[in-house]
Amino acid sequence: MSAFSVKSYAKINLGLLITSKRSDGYHTLETVFAPVDWFDTIEFAESDTLSMRCTDPALPVDEHNLCLKAASAFRDSAGISEGVLMTLDKRIPFGAGLGGGSSDAATVLRTLNTFWNVGASVSDLHELAVKLGADVPYFLEMKGLAFARGIGDELEDLALSLPFHVVTVFPEEHISTVWAYRHFYPRFGRIMPDLRRSVQQLCLDGDRSVLGVFENDFEPAVFDHYPVVKQVKHMLLDAGSFHASLSGSGSAVFGFFDRQEDALGAVGLMGGKRFRTSYTAPGFSMQH
Repeated sequence: MSAFSVKSYAKINLGLLITSKRSDGYHTLETVFAPVDWFDTIEFAESDTLSMRCTDPALPVDEHNLCLKAASAFRDSAGISEGVLMTLDKRIPFGAGLGGGSSDAATVLRTLNTFWNVGASVSDLHELAVKLGADVPYFLEMKGLAFARGIGDELEDLALSLPFHVVTVFPEEHISTVWAYRHFYPRFGRIMPDLRRSVQQLCLDGDRSVLGVFENDFEPAVFDHYPVVKQVKHMLLDAGSFHASLSGSGSAVFGFFDRQEDALGAVGLMGGKRFRTSYTAPGFSMQH
């Protein structure tokens, strides 16, 4: 098979509620994943060995890279010895809460299943995905909005897409997930809102009274330690966004807009501040 390229899309979190801490140290959560039109590209080419290159020199291209971890795990599970050269054109910022690494890993699993003609089932791939990272199953199996619970690996396809213009901004601060879980302010005892029902009301009924339930539990601590992230949220609101929030563990912030001209105006404004920014049209879903 000759070389070919595949896109790996980013996600945002519409609400992220941390519900408890398990005995193994992991936290449980509830969230709604939504895809955005910001993507990496991975080229796959035949090779005798397993290796990769990356356009971003800040990322490792050794066994610590999630793409290589995914390729190695898949090859071991399939019991094959083929190689592949992967070239990652890295566009999604890392340390942004956009799931870029997880998306890349899911793309590797899905693509190598075809590239090496293995024919592994979705459940086989899911088993590998969970071990690679909590967000990987979402990118592997879903195309639009999905409700997630557990550590993010228990997924329900909501068969919905966001009916708004979405602007996603990276404030040029890299925040590790480990840092975020170490510093967030726990609220385990509260009564949990129904994120699943609320997102249906928002997307199907246009009921914006539910927007208040879509809190991100990482946001207060991130804003306290990274004031530029809070500043970006307020810039989006000032530019006409009717809802803005931190995505994942940050630092990316997204805003919903009714009008395309306002959304594109916000993109221009953020670009003038030298922030990397993406625009997503209403109804967007990932194409696998």
